[in-house]
Amino acid sequence: MAVRANPALFDGPVVACGGLERTGPRTLRLSWVRVTYRHYALRRVPSATALPALFVNVVQPTDDGRVLAAKMSPFTAAPGRWQLPGGSVEPPRNGAALDESTLAGQAARELAEELGIGAVAEDLKLWVVTRGENGSIGLTYLAPALPEAALRADFAAAAAAERAQDREPELDDIALVRSPDDLAALAGPHADYLEPVIRRFSGCR
Repeated sequence: MAVRANPALFDGPVVACGGLERTGPRTLRLSWVRVTYRHYALRRVPSATALPALFVNVVQPTDDGRVLAAKMSPFTAAPGRWQLPGGSVEPPRNGAALDESTLAGQAARELAEELGIGAVAEDLKLWVVTRGENGSIGLTYLAPALPEAALRADFAAAAAAERAQDREPELDDIALVRSPDDLAALAGPHADYLEPVIRRFSGCR
């Protein structure tokens, strides 16, 4: 129903988390399965069982110690939600392994597509793994700091490029936050991982 109402809504193949276990003090083992995005709609069906989502996102700092938060556009699956730039993990092509290099590459691609930031996988460091209220698993990467002016210019250029092709940008707005207290000024829903990640980042500075 959602896809019929909004043909631009993504419903391609994504990766769900089939299992998560700690195999050592600094080692997590993830198993995954390929599903369609609409599989996550089962979360809204009483008594239905849905595999948790597996997604990547990025802490993009500014050179003065703030972090970029992004607001999802109205046409997306989470309209108006504030979160880190990122998205659901997609299955690797040609049967390739879904390893850390592939995941970092997907995180870099999300930065490029959503914000116009030209990061590469080697620029990103796996920083923290989160588990959401619905069991979703997030792999959060830390990107090199950039000046605020560069971030805003890249975001504006990426949004303009999407509109030039008659597509609505996935992100509606961005904000720069220094601490969890700054999140209170962002009206609308927040991703469940956003406050803990911002708190962790502010405590590491």
